[in-house]
Amino acid sequence: MDQAEFDQYAEHYERMMRENIAVTGEGPEYFARYKIADTHERCKRVGLQPKQILDFGSGIGASTPLFAEFFPEAEQISADVSQKSLSFLGAKYPGLSKLVHISDDKLPLDDNSIDLAFTACVFHHIAPDEHHQWLTEIRRVLRPGGLFMLFEHNPFNPLTVRAVNTCPFDENAILIKSSTMAERLRRAGFEPPQTDYRIFFPSALAVMRPLEQAMKWLPLGGQYSLSART
Repeated sequence: MDQAEFDQYAEHYERMMRENIAVTGEGPEYFARYKIADTHERCKRVGLQPKQILDFGSGIGASTPLFAEFFPEAEQISADVSQKSLSFLGAKYPGLSKLVHISDDKLPLDDNSIDLAFTACVFHHIAPDEHHQWLTEIRRVLRPGGLFMLFEHNPFNPLTVRAVNTCPFDENAILIKSSTMAERLRRAGFEPPQTDYRIFFPSALAVMRPLEQAMKWLPLGGQYSLSART
């Protein structure tokens, strides 16, 4: 992860994202909300009531107000390599999250200190040979029985690939197959993850979206999630 690369986009990130996904008929809020809603539902299913949440690669805080909404009792920790992005987050959502700057190859957090770790479309920005290092770090800071929720773009969805290929801050992105990412989680010490696929219908077909709950097995959604316990 390159601080300079993300610092240069921090001020205009939200506008650029909104323009890039306009073809879907939705704004960034829609995509951020479904991820936190799915994370909340997964926590309920496994009986986890997180008190400490790590947002790994938080950027300018797209998920920050949603964590406060869905997990009002939890302490948020927003971690990112971009100090400028964290500054924007802190100014926009003062007091909602503890800001943690990642300045080397370790998270500045104690072992077994986090109940829920979350990351959204971050690992395609990390060089593949560094994935094990960061997955192991996330595993280190999670408590026994903790949960890791990872969301990524699906390289088998043509609209997703088009969006990534035309997005300035995805210039160096390397999309990752869900099976590849799942194997990397297992090698980092996580239990075998559950894979769900999401985002099948644009806003013009929003009436069809309730069907997505029954389509999570279908590897054609625009994004996927991996949920894994420690």
